[in-house]
Amino acid sequence: MDYEKIKKSAALKQKIFSGVIYFFLAIWGLFVLFPFYWMILTSVKSYSAYNSEYIPKFFTLSPTMQNYIDAFTTVHLGRYLWNTLVFTVITTGLMMLVITLAAFAFARLEFPGKNLVFTLFLALMMIPNELVIITNFATITNLNLRNTFAGLILPSVTSVFYIYLLKENFAQVPDALYYAAKVDGTSDMKYLFKVMIPICKPTLVTVGILKVIECWNSYVWPRLITDDEAYYLVSNGIQEIRENGFGRENIPAMMAAVVVISLPLIVLFLLFRDKIMEGVSRGGTKG
Repeated sequence: MDYEKIKKSAALKQKIFSGVIYFFLAIWGLFVLFPFYWMILTSVKSYSAYNSEYIPKFFTLSPTMQNYIDAFTTVHLGRYLWNTLVFTVITTGLMMLVITLAAFAFARLEFPGKNLVFTLFLALMMIPNELVIITNFATITNLNLRNTFAGLILPSVTSVFYIYLLKENFAQVPDALYYAAKVDGTSDMKYLFKVMIPICKPTLVTVGILKVIECWNSYVWPRLITDDEAYYLVSNGIQEIRENGFGRENIPAMMAAVVVISLPLIVLFLLFRDKIMEGVSRGGTKG
């Protein structure tokens, strides 16, 4: 009898504890999501309705899509989105090729100075990003690649961190598979594409998605290397929209442009969030 009471008491305490935790998580979730709600709400308010609100309202009875129409007709938002898409796809594709080959070389191949080279690679992560940007800017300028897609893309086609992450994941694949493949006469490249990549697919997908997000949100480098509007990405294009497009006072139209720019990344993350978590956990686990 006493055992049953203790069991029920423990179960009740666990339910209360879980209820309190979920309550605070729900409150925290509301705080996190509120800026997105406010952004979308403002984007469907007309300019006159927004300016007439002396006290901001948390809803609207007369939503309008005119701000979204203006975002594509008044300014060059479509061009900025296209430029960003081209930059993101090409940069991500080239980077995935480079880091996959580099990670495979460090994880499976044997060559003189491998450990020293890998240590120097990791040491590059200690260099402040501002110094790398200065060097890249001078190099791209000297090559006359400013205001070109090549100038935007080339400095971003590799990443020491992603090489390290992928190398650790490749190292988890048993050596016996590699030696068995070599006995069968399989080349290193065939082993990479037929064995390593399928096994490590979650990490590769994660790295690809993270790189897409990084490229889409890139601001400092595109801002430095482009001053021609024909090559603006959404990150620095939104500043051009604010300064010379809708103007600083047309907040609803600006919010509509921001919603359009943010939506692809939000959808991408929601679709692949499980793979992102799986890939990061696999890349950080040894054994």
